[in-house]
Amino acid sequence: MQCQVCGKRPAVVHYTQIENQKKSEYHLCEKCAEERGYHTSLNKSKFSVGDLLAGMVDQTGGSEESKLGRVRCPRCHMVYSTFKESGRLGCSECYETFRAQLKPLLRRIHGSTRHSGKSPVKDSARVALRREVQRLHEDMQKAIEHEEFETAARLRDQIRSIEASGGRTPGEAEAR
Repeated sequence: MQCQVCGKRPAVVHYTQIENQKKSEYHLCEKCAEERGYHTSLNKSKFSVGDLLAGMVDQTGGSEESKLGRVRCPRCHMVYSTFKESGRLGCSECYETFRAQLKPLLRRIHGSTRHSGKSPVKDSARVALRREVQRLHEDMQKAIEHEEFETAARLRDQIRSIEASGGRTPGEAEAR
C-alpha cells in the first residue's frame, strides 16, 4: 500500500480517526507521518513477537528462578534463562525440555495448551472422526510400546469399526 499523501513510498503508519461517529483511515509513509506529527517510534525499535513472549514469561522467586535458569536442552544446549531473555526457543527439543515452564505461559497466552485450530462447519463431524481415528492410532502405538496388547487390540477394533463405516457419523450412516 502506498502513502496517501506523497504516493511515492510504502505506507508504514496506519492511523484511524473517529469523529462524530465517522471513521477515517490514513495510510502514510514514515516521512509524511513525521511531518504531520504522528510518532513512529515503534517502527524504529524493531519490536518482535519474541520480545512479547519474553515479557510474558512467569517471573518466579529467586531460588526457584536459579534452578529454572539452569535447565538445559540436551540437543541445542539452550538454557531456560536464555529463552526468558529472547522469547525464542533454540530447537524442537526445547519444547519438551522446557515443557513444565512453557505450559503455564501457553495457557496464559492462548487459553489452552493444545492447538485446536478451525475446521469447516460443513465437514466438522467428518473432521472430528478423522481426529478421533488419529488419536486412537496414537493411543494404540503407546499401548503397543507399553506391551498392553489387549488395550491395543481393542483400539485397533475401534479404528476398524470407524473405517468400515466409511468415516461417516452415525446419523450419516442411517441416512444412506
